[in-house]
Amino acid sequence: MKALALPIFVALLCVALPVFAEEDLFDGTKPLLCASVEAIDCDPGVPCERGIPEMMGAPQFLRIDFAKKEIIGPVMTAKINMMQKTDEQITLQGYEMSLGWTVAIERGTGKMVITFAGVDTAYTIFGACTSL
Repeated sequence: MKALALPIFVALLCVALPVFAEEDLFDGTKPLLCASVEAIDCDPGVPCERGIPEMMGAPQFLRIDFAKKEIIGPVMTAKINMMQKTDEQITLQGYEMSLGWTVAIERGTGKMVITFAGVDTAYTIFGACTSL
């Protein structure tokens, strides 16, 4: 009986895995925890600087609460003014501290890019998100 149990378990696992893989963790309904990994700081007329987000004043972790339409950081909370979903990504936009910002999250992987733009500066942060 034990010899038959393993092949049955493997067969059931093969049938169930596609169901689990199709679950959309990044569908814009579940809260996310996002980690920033790399940042780029650009000003007109000078080369852009690359570094880690903390050195440029960006938080290492953010929480995205889609229900409350908020992005929560360790120091401040930003209101999400616009959210758009496509099959490929979720895009969030807002405005804080004289900067317009956009967060793009790839729905298949959770990879994230945040951009901030002001009159004479631009920041880009690369990172990834996971559901809570």
